[in-house]
Amino acid sequence: MAKKAASLKKTGVTRNWIAYLCEALVTSGVMPTWEAATYLTENLFGESPNPRLLGTRNAHEVAAQFLHRLYQPLVEAASREVTLPHGAMVHVFTDISLTGKSAVLVVYFPGEGQPHQLLMLDAAKAWDLVFQDSETFNRWAEDRYRLVKSALTAAIGRPVGHRLLAEVS
Repeated sequence: MAKKAASLKKTGVTRNWIAYLCEALVTSGVMPTWEAATYLTENLFGESPNPRLLGTRNAHEVAAQFLHRLYQPLVEAASREVTLPHGAMVHVFTDISLTGKSAVLVVYFPGEGQPHQLLMLDAAKAWDLVFQDSETFNRWAEDRYRLVKSALTAAIGRPVGHRLLAEVS
């Protein structure tokens, strides 16, 4: 057990993201604990492509739900680490492709008529998001969490002004 903990510390992983996602599914009322654990286990581990996400019945909805269930808790965790200004929010959008990579966009809405900011654009085939083991998944999740957290910190730390937008245009 100490060997596994040392391995996780070396890679920079600080959380058990599977447990975190399971808890997020339960506390949001999406599913009970036993169902959330089974859902994550069946969809995150095994052989690629994931046949549960490639079914002909409502494949688009199933893929969208899966990506939201993976990314939303990571984004919420990152936004808890940064103090959001009053009225600001962070939202996860998906553009699902059943033949190629789907797009997962994380957007910061600062509020008060300020322009929105893209924090992360991740391209992923939902049915190929299958991991060898929990450590591999935790590294993948930690990478996305840190990316969103650093982008959100940068977005809040430097307000976007009209002058900056004019320079880009």
